[in-house]
Amino acid sequence: MEDMKEKFLSIYTSKIARPGADKLLEWLKKSDFFNAPASTRYHLSEPGGLVTHSIHVYERLRDLYIAEKYREVKKNGADRAASTCELSDQEEETLAICGLLHDACKINFYVPGTRNVKNEKTGQWEKVPCYTIDDQLPYGHGEKSVYIISGFMRLSREEAMAIRWHMGGFGENNTQNVSGAFSKYPLAVLTHLADMQATYLDENES
Repeated sequence: MEDMKEKFLSIYTSKIARPGADKLLEWLKKSDFFNAPASTRYHLSEPGGLVTHSIHVYERLRDLYIAEKYREVKKNGADRAASTCELSDQEEETLAICGLLHDACKINFYVPGTRNVKNEKTGQWEKVPCYTIDDQLPYGHGEKSVYIISGFMRLSREEAMAIRWHMGGFGENNTQNVSGAFSKYPLAVLTHLADMQATYLDENES
């Protein structure tokens, strides 16, 4: 868990430099971000799961972004692709913000608890540790992350859309909003894909 915390801090401090980023990081350190799970019972439902998932999403997002950029520039000639695919500091910052902070909504969200599970060998019901939800700021999911981050530093519209819609259509009643965001902001599509890859490929224990 400490290794993931240090990795997060290294990426954050080397990639994100806009005004307010330092204050946001101090707030993260004081919150339960580095100890919280990523979910109640599913992917990375363990202490430190949230920071691990955030790093996974960042790494997946950066790979997807570079691959898409390479695909675009290759249309103009493969000999130019390698140099053109180098990322600017602004691009690196945007990817770090969207990847590392997309799930800021899960800060101060989970609390330790127990649930009853039947022991298959004995047939007896037993209490096992788990996490339950105690949302201290019931403001939604992706939109809550945008709200939290924006309290410390300014997001571009593309960054806000990517973070807002990183879950895609999950839990959404109006899928037209998702479709509209995805059609206008490619980064939102890539962030959603990165979240799915991290959850189901990097963190799937089944």
